[in-house]
Amino acid sequence: MLATVQTESVSAEFKTALNNSYQLAAGLDPYLEYCTTKESPALANLSDRTQKEDWSKRFEDGETVKALEQEMLSGHLEGQLLKMLVAISKSQQVLEIGVFTGYSALAIAEALPDGGCLIACEVDEYAAKFARECFDVSEHGHKIELRVAPAKETMQELIDAGRSFDLAFIDADKGGYIDYLNLLLDTNLLAADGFICVDNTLMQGQPYLAESQRTENGKAIARFNRFVAEDPRVEQVMIPIRDGLTLIKRK
Repeated sequence: MLATVQTESVSAEFKTALNNSYQLAAGLDPYLEYCTTKESPALANLSDRTQKEDWSKRFEDGETVKALEQEMLSGHLEGQLLKMLVAISKSQQVLEIGVFTGYSALAIAEALPDGGCLIACEVDEYAAKFARECFDVSEHGHKIELRVAPAKETMQELIDAGRSFDLAFIDADKGGYIDYLNLLLDTNLLAADGFICVDNTLMQGQPYLAESQRTENGKAIARFNRFVAEDPRVEQVMIPIRDGLTLIKRK
């Protein structure tokens, strides 16, 4: 688009403004990456393996329960933010709802103390196996307990067992976000002073675009964001990192 505009009959001022806007947008992510602590070799290995995997073929061959893609990876910036939040909050027990290949899970595990534990809920057996292989490369992988089942089933088992978590990270099926949030808030699954991180709450800008421009996931996230904004039980902040990350805690 930028190259096309250069050939159009528009003013030099417009071309300069457009070029400046492009430079601002294109330079942001690389600069954020440069200024953020580098990922560990184990996380870099996990990211590399995920990018090289042919996820569409896995789905076509029936090895995954739904279509997965490389873009589902949490990635370096968000991984480092989660590590910081775990370290600052001194969390020891973490629940992750939705794992994919485990980048966020391993990032969190790296920040957990030796006695810490992360229970990771994943519905896809192939993705869970892939993640486990990547965890086993890391000295922190033993802190992660993978449970392969629908997340609500695992959460109910944890509730019945009297488990409680300092931090919960939600990054699963978007239509289930409200149910996951309610299970955390309406039970002791979330510790009294615990908090929740929710991924993809900007969903490519769809929640604040016209409804006609939203996919089903975009509509689900818009409903979730509205639900949280109107929920008197919580206070929250949305952070515009990657595809949006919302932090939630009880009032």
